[in-house]
Amino acid sequence: MKTDNINIGLQSNIAIIDVSVDNVAEIGIYCIKDEKSPGCKAKVEWFKSKINKGLKIKIAVDKQDKQLGFIEYIPSELAWRPVKADDYLFIQCIALFDKDAHHKNIGTSLLRHCENDAKELNKSGICVMSSDGAWMANKTLFEKNGFLMADKLERFELMYKAFSDKSLKPHFVDWTKERTKYKGWHLIYSDQCPWHEKSITDIKQSALDNGIDLKIKKLTTPKEAQNAPSGFGTFSLLKDGRLLGDHYLSKTRFENILRQEMRIK
Repeated sequence: MKTDNINIGLQSNIAIIDVSVDNVAEIGIYCIKDEKSPGCKAKVEWFKSKINKGLKIKIAVDKQDKQLGFIEYIPSELAWRPVKADDYLFIQCIALFDKDAHHKNIGTSLLRHCENDAKELNKSGICVMSSDGAWMANKTLFEKNGFLMADKLERFELMYKAFSDKSLKPHFVDWTKERTKYKGWHLIYSDQCPWHEKSITDIKQSALDNGIDLKIKKLTTPKEAQNAPSGFGTFSLLKDGRLLGDHYLSKTRFENILRQEMRIK
């Protein structure tokens, strides 16, 4: 099992594992533990896909192999988010689910791993989307580590850390302009998030039960995600050009949305 030695500010009993095509089946992908679940299997296959050239996942673990946090990043040109960033590494996910991990500099160490990789690849910098809303890290960690805000749209902020004054500032692709294309009910997703598979299955069944003609589209390329109708990029629930959900939805939440839409009618 490969571990990295850039454990900046970490306690000696914590290490960073570099997930690879060879060890992903053994280590997993952190944010979903059931290796037999359809979502986990879909994410592993997505991780292995040649379309994600340069994709990295790194997981922080303690001496008992308990996973404490992780980071996922990719060359910005292949980001599964509606961003335009030339020659950056783009952080698609960073999360610390262990309650004690926030006090162990794990978030900062994971960012430093990404930054060091970017410098070794002679990239212009690193960037990430943040939000105070669900399924996205807020900007506090990034500001603490020298990130600046490059752009803002709806609930999302684009944070970046450039390595040179000559680096071009990244910006959002205006996803709001894409929404008018969608008439009726639409659900758009990708396997970038392993939780989507369960969400799609539950929502599809609920739509059938409620007589909703829900058109479902799976995104299979970064370009499709970069031109998605929501800031999250890899999940969008729309009705007649209105965005009703931009991240994983449970069956209960979807049915609450249905009831609200029925009241509006």
